[in-house]
Amino acid sequence: MEQSFLAWLRGRQRLLPQVAVGIGDDAAVIDWPQSRQLVTSVDTIVDGVDFLLDQHSPAAIGHKALAVNLSDLAAMAADPVAALVAISLPNENATQVAAAVYEGILATAADFGVAISGGDITCYDGPLAISITIIGQAEPQKSWLRSGAQPDDAVLVSGSLGGSILQKHLAFTPRVRLAQQLRDNFTINAAIDISDGLLLDLDRLCAASGCGIELELDRVPVSEDAQALSHQGGGDPLEHALGDGEDYELILTCPADQAAEILAADLGTPLTQIGALTSRTGLWSKLPNKLIRLSPRGFVHGG
Repeated sequence: MEQSFLAWLRGRQRLLPQVAVGIGDDAAVIDWPQSRQLVTSVDTIVDGVDFLLDQHSPAAIGHKALAVNLSDLAAMAADPVAALVAISLPNENATQVAAAVYEGILATAADFGVAISGGDITCYDGPLAISITIIGQAEPQKSWLRSGAQPDDAVLVSGSLGGSILQKHLAFTPRVRLAQQLRDNFTINAAIDISDGLLLDLDRLCAASGCGIELELDRVPVSEDAQALSHQGGGDPLEHALGDGEDYELILTCPADQAAEILAADLGTPLTQIGALTSRTGLWSKLPNKLIRLSPRGFVHGG
């Protein structure tokens, strides 16, 4: 199965100039400019945890596997280059499942100029699991970090939040192009992508930067899916926006005097200012005459 599948994959893979030696040898060889830094990330998604193979499209699963890694690069303001894909396949219909999943991976790779430069395939008596290592590049010392935020920074968020379980967790657009536009035209002090929930990921950014946030909850962009999920199962749509996770939007901080210019720019993706950073640590809901402490909440791995 492996050799025939690899032959199929080599035929499907586009030849991109950044990969000197790709699929078919013991390792990939990637040409690397001396003026750039290597930026890498790895994510694994597993049937029954991150998707349901018996309910979800294999191509959508493949898209998600690569897109979660691209979201990490977007949060670092890095340019995608190549990816290594390791798939553990259930024994039943292994070849068909692999090909269908790869349709989604290859389509997303083509959208973002990513070369699939290698990986691994195994079959076993277990659930489908896909692990992708993404390779990106950035100018030296220009990557966005969680630790770069400053008191008085404006806090912006892309897109809308909540209710991702209805569809977005499999069909989101990683904000790579938005990050590239912001990196090239504005000052962004810190960033993180929203994988586990707005409040939880905000807390991580604030902790890394030694700051807190005064959050204006009425400004948080609540998605239509959060509204729909609220109607289906009760609960406040805002609570879904604050803690559901798997939105894969960006939280960004910038100097306060740049916020209006960024918000007015035509970037192709909506941005909303949801608060400002403060030297007082913690998460705070800003009301007209007082501040209320908020608890970080969202998806905790292994919790």
